[in-house]
Amino acid sequence: MTFFDRLHGLLPEPGRPGRVLAAMDRLEGTRWADSLLGPLRGAVRTTLPEGARDVLHGTWLGHPVHPLMVQVPIGTWMSAAILDLLPGHRGGAGVLVAVGLAAALPAALAGLADWAELRKPQMRVGLLHAATNTAAVALYAASLSARLRGRRLAGRGLGFAGLATVSVGGALGGHLAYRQAAGANHGDSVAAAMEPGWHPLGGLDEFPVGVPVRHLLRDIPVLVYREPGETPRVLADRCAHMGGPLSEGTIEDGCVRCPWHGSAFRLTDGWNVHGPATAPQPAFECRVTDGRVEARLPAEEKEI
Repeated sequence: MTFFDRLHGLLPEPGRPGRVLAAMDRLEGTRWADSLLGPLRGAVRTTLPEGARDVLHGTWLGHPVHPLMVQVPIGTWMSAAILDLLPGHRGGAGVLVAVGLAAALPAALAGLADWAELRKPQMRVGLLHAATNTAAVALYAASLSARLRGRRLAGRGLGFAGLATVSVGGALGGHLAYRQAAGANHGDSVAAAMEPGWHPLGGLDEFPVGVPVRHLLRDIPVLVYREPGETPRVLADRCAHMGGPLSEGTIEDGCVRCPWHGSAFRLTDGWNVHGPATAPQPAFECRVTDGRVEARLPAEEKEI
């Protein structure tokens, strides 16, 4: 059997998933570690205060920081493997392994903060992703130790094993991001679905003061919140983090807090004040004409 024959066995046939994807799908439904998910999530939230979690989520950046931070250990370890294959670069490879180990800790903390705010199928894949990367870190730590003791052959072998292991972890992370949409902006489709211009939302008396209301704006669920003497505030109802119903959340300090994972968005402009959401919530301009409420997206947001 040739290499391409083996590769074809991994690729999907028409109408059915490939072996790799099928294995990932089975992993999402595996429940053997479910008893650990709740306590681990609680430990992460207890250990890391909200402000620290916001930094690790990437709330300040506008998208998750974990995918950025993992580039350092993966890049340095890949470079170390290349140097290990070349003569005369043994010292440089050891330095790169050490740099990767130092960068792995903050990357892991960012990943843990994100993992604690995922849905259960995502958490299952994420747990294996974390375990695989932990094994890779252990292999690289052993590789560095062997290099420092002069056992260069063992150090290189452990390094190559670590690279193979972290590659598996990267594949699991890719499944989380691209198949399961962990860390994706779930509010981005609103602008594409909404036609430009003002759209009727309902009568002003349909929105009682101080009560978050879920309403449809041209088939798009929105949260409408009316303060005394103010024009109603309108945000997309599905939380940008995981699609939670903001209309079932709580209003505090001019923000709505998602009932699922606690992301807080400013009612005036949808800005994400607290994570785990890293993208702002789509916010609508609003006006009242003859007792009827109308809303539209800001003109600059409507672009396809």
